[in-house]
Amino acid sequence: MPELMVDGAELLDDRFHEECGVFGVFGHDEAAKLTYLGLHGLQHRGQESAGIVSADAGRLHRKVGMGEVPEIFDEAALASLPGRSAAGHVRYSTAGDSALLNAQPMVVTCHSNPIAVCHNGNLVNAEEVKADLDAEGAIFTSTSDTEVILHLIAKSRETDFEKALTEALARVKGAFSLVFLTKDRLVGARDPRGFRPLSIGRIDGAWVLTSETCALDLVGAEFVRDVEPGEIVSIGEDGIRSLRPYPQQAHASCVFEYVYFARPDSWLWGRNVSRVRKRLGMELAREAPAAADLVVPIPDSGLYAALGYSEESKLPIDWGLVRSHYIGRTFIEPSQAIRHFGVKLKLSAVREVLKGKRVVLIDDSIVRGTTSRKIVSMVREAGAREVHLRISCPPTVGPCYYGVDTPSHSELIASSHSVEEIRKHIAADSLAYLSHDGMMRAVAAKEGFCSACYTNKYPVEFPKQQADQLLLLQTLAPEASKRH
Repeated sequence: MPELMVDGAELLDDRFHEECGVFGVFGHDEAAKLTYLGLHGLQHRGQESAGIVSADAGRLHRKVGMGEVPEIFDEAALASLPGRSAAGHVRYSTAGDSALLNAQPMVVTCHSNPIAVCHNGNLVNAEEVKADLDAEGAIFTSTSDTEVILHLIAKSRETDFEKALTEALARVKGAFSLVFLTKDRLVGARDPRGFRPLSIGRIDGAWVLTSETCALDLVGAEFVRDVEPGEIVSIGEDGIRSLRPYPQQAHASCVFEYVYFARPDSWLWGRNVSRVRKRLGMELAREAPAAADLVVPIPDSGLYAALGYSEESKLPIDWGLVRSHYIGRTFIEPSQAIRHFGVKLKLSAVREVLKGKRVVLIDDSIVRGTTSRKIVSMVREAGAREVHLRISCPPTVGPCYYGVDTPSHSELIASSHSVEEIRKHIAADSLAYLSHDGMMRAVAAKEGFCSACYTNKYPVEFPKQQADQLLLLQTLAPEASKRH
């Protein structure tokens, strides 16, 4: 009997899963349709669920579902979302279960006014605050940390939404880029350290908030500026106003947005993502040259780093691996075992390119090592004489607690194994990672970024229980970290 496999099985699990994307429009006759298109542009940030809320005649209208944007919204669904303002969300769960009850935007009524929220990030003290709210009689209807923010707003004695929001966000710690929709305003907010991106755009006199500028390009909007860390922007018929209610903190924008998550055509924090990725590859070529004939990117996230590696090393680049974009959410595995079946569903080796060559494979990361091992083996079987793997970031030794769904310390191969041990595991002729300094040179910044997944140095203090667990994990394998 063939076995039904869900979500791409092991291959898709052996990657860093995306996080979330938010999008909002105020003052446009086709607000819901623009939001729908904007979510298409942000689909790479989350494929688990999606939703849109619109505001019309003092009411909020909501449509959410499990799956990708085109699976949830059609003409009829968008017609049920009237009004000149809307907010939307694509989700991959980083806190809370994968279930419809956690799909966003979430909507509640506070002080007789409906409020919708879309959240990209993760609150490290959510459980702590939730326990306090539980003790005070709050009733939670989801397992998402985002609902904590809504309860704090509802609990506030402030009837003005902006004041209640300011009070609520002062209680939470961690990463948040938020878009709120009320009956008459669109509001965006970023945490004081600025972990996750949030940008402002304009189209036909309307205002747009989005996680990435690629969504602005898709709808034909003009980039205005980024929402600053710690800033709240409030948009209404009176225009846009900026609030900066929190003490300034050292910035900690996620460097992994550049390495992997953001789309190459986006601009993040004043830098074009594709240019940064190309510089990552150039730095990698300087630090870890290889005696080889050919540079081959592992699609898709290794493409720009491979271009940089090729340019700097003067080695030719060719597409020795081809990616399939049509896996879907389920597929049937044959009863008779096929070697590297999971990998072959997504990647195919081009024998004519690889045969007899000494190949430098370029990828953005190694998570558990299982997929890297299979790709190396597949490239060898296609006739490559040597396989040298180069990774365009440092070894990932710690999980992210700020809005990226990453495996635990025990599942990250680099948290407990040296580079040489990993090389032997994946059976490559050589393996090298980009250094932390090299990565920061490519980003063109020595500070202002969070790189905790590479250093285990987390910029936001954890509640005591989490901090104790983290300390224990760091002490279990200290020698492996030192060897990288």
